[in-house]
Amino acid sequence: MRFNPTRAFLSPLALVLCLGLGAACNKPVKEDPDASVVATINGEVLSRADFEQELWRELASTEAPQRTPEEVEPFKRALLDTYIHRLLLLQAARKNNISVTPEEVDRGVLRLSGDYPAGNFNEVLAQGQLSMAELRAREASRLTIEKLFANHVYSRVAVTEEELRAYYTANEADFNEPEQVHAAQIVVKGLDEARRVQAQLKAGKKFSDLARRYSLSADGKVGGDLGSFPRGQMPPAFDEVVFKLAVGQVSDVVSTEYGYHLFRVLERKPARKREFAEVRQLVEAKLLEQKRTEAQASFEKELREKSQVQVNEATLQAIRGKPAPQQAAK
Repeated sequence: MRFNPTRAFLSPLALVLCLGLGAACNKPVKEDPDASVVATINGEVLSRADFEQELWRELASTEAPQRTPEEVEPFKRALLDTYIHRLLLLQAARKNNISVTPEEVDRGVLRLSGDYPAGNFNEVLAQGQLSMAELRAREASRLTIEKLFANHVYSRVAVTEEELRAYYTANEADFNEPEQVHAAQIVVKGLDEARRVQAQLKAGKKFSDLARRYSLSADGKVGGDLGSFPRGQMPPAFDEVVFKLAVGQVSDVVSTEYGYHLFRVLERKPARKREFAEVRQLVEAKLLEQKRTEAQASFEKELREKSQVQVNEATLQAIRGKPAPQQAAK
């Protein structure tokens, strides 16, 4: 997925940061609000200038950057929620003495730039009107929030053996493996050539050697080995043949849209239920993910409930999308 510089502080924690704050964003503004302030979050200010600049970047990245005030409204609300939620998380990180080093930020920026050919990354930043310093600041915030969750939310989550076994018992169908066959093929262009290869097989030539010599398919390089597969994974014509063959048996010539085939079954694996010991790590990972998601939601909910958020609705309504011209310093 390509990096979008206008959303740099939203990804890969976009799901986390885009969650709304509900009632917290609807608290009344204190009397005589400052017109240069969009909101205050536990005493910290979100300035109109910063908000307008980010909103413009957001709109500029869409297919229709020029929008009516009514069309801009949902963008403003979503961005405000994102800013507030992000700041609450960063405040929690500071409270818990969580920070990231310049080296960690360097590695994060390097991972982002690694998706682009040399030179293209700076062009992408320029297109999004984002400086490298701004990108580094956003990456530092993202990594800080990531570390907050890892150290103070996920670290408190554990799964017991009883929970693992209970999940396994309740979801037995998920661990059933269907019947599979391990097969190989030789595929050639014409029927006459297929008959000649078939004759050589009957004369005692090895299937894998003939596949390497004659097969047009890429698997011919490995003796025609198709690996193991259940019904429905391969073309229907393949299933129709190989699931009827005994181990070691070679099929008659089979015609498909790919050419003329000869199949040989190398192994059959009957349907079975995977034992608990086989899937224990898989179940543990799944349950841990569920519990971490629940713990994160609970942590965020508590932050929201304890927060003091004031939104300056007059200033927010006055914002139309494009940043207001900045006055020259006197």
